[in-house]
Amino acid sequence: MNRRLIGVAAVLVVALAGWGVWLLLRPDGESLQLYGNIDIREAAIGFEIPGRVEALAVDEGARVAAGQELGRLDADSVDAELAEAQGTLSAAEARLALLRAGPTRATIAQSAAQVEERRAALADVQADLNRLAPLVGTGAVADRDVENARSRVAEAAARLRQAEQALADVRAGSRREEIAQAEAERERARATVERLRIRTGDAVLVAPESGVVLTRAVEVGEVVQGGQTAFTLALTDPVWARIYVDAKDLGRVAPGAEVELTTDAAPGHVYRGRVGHVSPTAEFTPRAVESPELRTDLVYRARVVVLNPDDRLRQGMPITVRFPH
Repeated sequence: MNRRLIGVAAVLVVALAGWGVWLLLRPDGESLQLYGNIDIREAAIGFEIPGRVEALAVDEGARVAAGQELGRLDADSVDAELAEAQGTLSAAEARLALLRAGPTRATIAQSAAQVEERRAALADVQADLNRLAPLVGTGAVADRDVENARSRVAEAAARLRQAEQALADVRAGSRREEIAQAEAERERARATVERLRIRTGDAVLVAPESGVVLTRAVEVGEVVQGGQTAFTLALTDPVWARIYVDAKDLGRVAPGAEVELTTDAAPGHVYRGRVGHVSPTAEFTPRAVESPELRTDLVYRARVVVLNPDDRLRQGMPITVRFPH
């Protein structure tokens, strides 16, 4: 009985040991090695407005930082338009301020004095007419002189009414419609100034991100169109490696996974990387990928961000990506 129990226990020990060895030696315990290519983004940039190239600050092969000036256009005409627009804005703001402040005492007094002046002028011409009117038909005065006197009275009366209306308007102050119109003129002038300021800024071309100048497509003195490519940049941050994963290995290629990358150009140098994205759809393996698997296999594209890139990594360079145990 005891010998039988000892035999069963021995069999169980051997089975468990064999299962443990299988776990250690199974393929899933091996490191995963995938293949792909370096993928460095490129950006074609140019001036947003047309103009003549005044200066270029970099040439092909130069490393540039984000925000660094690459070139500028001749902006003298835009600067002149901006100065004129700023003057128009100042005038519009001054007129609006006057309307909002209302008339001053001096303005009211000036309008009142004009009324009195025109009232006196009316009295003078009316006196002349009163002197001539009794003589009509007596032959002592010509009919033309009387008609002229009547015309002068009518004209003086009209000028008096105009002055009285102006005085009333001054005393009443600015109307809301006048203030609203002045505000609209100010905003229109302000918008013109802002538009020209933007155009002045658009005359300077800056690097959108850090990178290396691949091509310079314009020269100083050349007239360019808005949107025309002036430089092509290879953006150095981030640097990606594009790899392709079989369906059976998807479980080991998860976003955030740490990897090691090597290239044929520097086989002894190991780059660190992190999986950033795995495509949700399958595709056929591209011909450019050096893989021991069949090129017609369905795979999933993944993107690995290189954490310590350097100048040895080039666009399209084959790369090997190893996933540790």
